[in-house]
Amino acid sequence: MSNNHSPWFSGPPDARARMRLLCFPYAAGTASLFYSWQAHFPADIQICPVELPARAGRINDPMPASVAGLVDQFLEEAPPYFDRPFSLFGHSLGALIAFELARVMKDRRMPSPVRLFASACQAPQVFRSERPIHHLPDPEFIEALREIDGTPDEVLAHQELLGVLLPMLRADFRLADTYKYIPGGQLTCAITAVGGSEDESISRGDLVAWHSQTTGPFNLWMVRGTHFFLRFQGSKLAKMIATLLSEQQSAQMKARI
Repeated sequence: MSNNHSPWFSGPPDARARMRLLCFPYAAGTASLFYSWQAHFPADIQICPVELPARAGRINDPMPASVAGLVDQFLEEAPPYFDRPFSLFGHSLGALIAFELARVMKDRRMPSPVRLFASACQAPQVFRSERPIHHLPDPEFIEALREIDGTPDEVLAHQELLGVLLPMLRADFRLADTYKYIPGGQLTCAITAVGGSEDESISRGDLVAWHSQTTGPFNLWMVRGTHFFLRFQGSKLAKMIATLLSEQQSAQMKARI
């Protein structure tokens, strides 16, 4: 691994960027979810899709057993991406990972994100995994995924693909099943919670509860769709984020003048 590249990203950090947006996918998701986002952002905001272990080009990299372990490993291998202002986006499990990353960086007196976008995820203090499923036998595990709408239908319907992905799916859901929120100091960055209007698993109150995790600004966006609205509303969401971050950048530049 070179000094400026990391297995978590498809390429090195762009030295021309004034800001970066690191994007964490949902359980079973890959970095490819965010490859199209750069087209919706100005050139000086670099989209950095995060590739978690045990999938795609990292299929042989083991997934750590906990969110905390994952964050520790990530911070060992991704520091070059934090050399200028950055924000974090995470969807579902990805939002928990992004949140814990922000907390650990604050505790270690590392740079803090400008903003955390928590998408399709209950606030960590109210997060609940209905029942552990990662240890179930294959048929029961697959049925549980179908019941909780935890995996895209096209994956569950593809038997050959599902066989390859089961170890990754189990590893991802182990992170969610074993997640324990530990109360601590609040973040100072802005938080934007994003929810799907038809997501039956997460209430508006679950999303609003994110406001207590920061001393900074908080706002809530609702977009049309179920829990996986990211797959259908990704372009719209990317444009909303691009507008917000660009406005924030402009305000900060004016404040320096």
